[in-house]
This record gives sequence, structure tokens and C-alpha cells, in this order.
Amino acid sequence: MTNKMRDIRIEKITLNIGAGKDTQKLERGVKLLTTLAGKPPVKTFTKKRIPGWGLRPGLPIGCKITLRRDEAVKLLPRLLSAKEGKLKPGQFDDQGNVAFGIHEYIEIPDVNYDPDIGLLGLQVCVTLERPGFRIKKRKMLKKQIPKTHNISKDDAISYMKEQYKVDVEAQT
Repeated sequence: MTNKMRDIRIEKITLNIGAGKDTQKLERGVKLLTTLAGKPPVKTFTKKRIPGWGLRPGLPIGCKITLRRDEAVKLLPRLLSAKEGKLKPGQFDDQGNVAFGIHEYIEIPDVNYDPDIGLLGLQVCVTLERPGFRIKKRKMLKKQIPKTHNISKDDAISYMKEQYKVDVEAQT
């Protein structure tokens, strides 16, 4: 009999498109994320002034959307098939997160080319959690997750291999 508290699940998937100061690319990114997720994304704005890049505070530079629960579980296999089910060990971090990029959105199954969007890529970040992770986010009596309950890199890799048949390439 296994312990239910040790089961790993998907907390959220964050889709992100960085556009820099190119407003046309930003609008295309908003349209792409709306088609992928079915709801509008939020724009991200600069907080610092970087004169060399032509950035000032308050300038929109990207867009992102967060999908949780069933929406995330349903979209993840499609996003992984765009990577042909292959990930590298460097795409996993020590806290149980997986991040990868998709060069062109037309690699995702069931997504057709849209001339209004053109060719555009996006970043995908998958956050994994275990039951009981709420204690680090709740309002009262916040606590840290015990080290034995944290998700390690190896736990995340084995979860992705078992649940989504992902092939994690050996590091060279």
C-alpha cells in the first residue's frame, strides 16, 4: 500500500511568450495563447529602465497564462508531443519544476498555422506538487515543506517518465 501524501501531481502550467518592445509580436503572442488556452493571457510589464534595450518602466514586454488542474493535465501531453516526448535532465530543477521551449507553435498537435500569428515560439513551465504543499501558501500558520516531502529532480524525472512516457536523454 502506498502513501497518498507521496503522490506527485501537476499544480500548474505556465505558458509564456516574451516579445521585448515589439508590440506586434506581443499582440500575436496574445492571440496565440488565447487559441491554445481558450482564455485571454495577462501582459507582463517592465519594472526597470534599461536604456541600451530601449526599455522603460510600465512598457509591455510579454504575455503569460497559467493553467491549473484539469486544463493543465489535458494540455500537457500535447505540449510534450511537440517536443516528441524527449526532455533533457537540465530542463528539470531541484524543486520539482520542468521547463522547456517550443520553437514553433505549429509543432503542437491539433494547432493549425494562422497567418495572423505567423511563426512564434513559447516557453512552458510545469510546476509539480504533492498533497500538503498548501502549508507554504496558506494565510495563517505558514510553514516550510519538510525536506523529506519536497520533490527532488529524480522524483520529477520518474513522474514524467511514468505518467507521460517522456524520454529523458542522458546528459552528455
